[in-house]
Amino acid sequence: MIIHSFLLIGQSNMAGRGFLHEAQPLDNPSLKMLRNGRWQPLYRPVNGDRPFSGVNLAESFADAYARERNATVGLIPCADGGTTLDQWREGGLLFDHAVYQTRLAQRTSTIAGVLWHQGESDCPAHLWPYYEDKLRAILRAFRETLQLQGVPFLLGGLGDFLPENDPVYASYPQINAALERIAADTPRTGFVSAQGLGSNPDHLHFSAAALEQFGLRYYEQFRRLEDKDRSFPDKPDPDAAFRTAIESL
Repeated sequence: MIIHSFLLIGQSNMAGRGFLHEAQPLDNPSLKMLRNGRWQPLYRPVNGDRPFSGVNLAESFADAYARERNATVGLIPCADGGTTLDQWREGGLLFDHAVYQTRLAQRTSTIAGVLWHQGESDCPAHLWPYYEDKLRAILRAFRETLQLQGVPFLLGGLGDFLPENDPVYASYPQINAALERIAADTPRTGFVSAQGLGSNPDHLHFSAAALEQFGLRYYEQFRRLEDKDRSFPDKPDPDAAFRTAIESL
């Protein structure tokens, strides 16, 4: 089976905090998620980093990708809520975890892209001036470590609603500007605007409806960046022998 897979990294708005009861049903058997190194049918929450995890933007992204291309899509959930760039640095636990999970996924799939959303935790005045340099180093390390030089990296912008949660987030435009600069001068890297998207009542996390739209914006940016001539070879299916044995019973 040919699987086009996507790495999900960043903090809570990538993990997803959209309320489950507000989400549209997602019925697409072509969507998978990585669990214990194996591809399982997608179920919510995809990125269960916290007990209150909910829907995320990668769901609508993957659904649009799979339907347009008649492809099987696998999501590799590695986002972790509340984390700063310092926690995502090369050699740190979050970086290494994402690398290990991606390498497992590469044994049975081909990485088609990387979806990043992070920055709220780096809005404080003593952190945001260093955001651009730190993120450039992290993205470069992911590309080099996983050999993803030709793979699109999508960087999502922070929401306009953040200052309504806390004045510390008033610097969110500086984070967005850094993301846009990185996307502008880094090959196969795109910025995805969050302008106009709504939030949960906490004014910190995108709502389920906003995440659905955000995922579609990610997909539109992906389409602009992808290598349309890239091949996706079939990979070994480690469960094939097991299924054959079951079917013969």
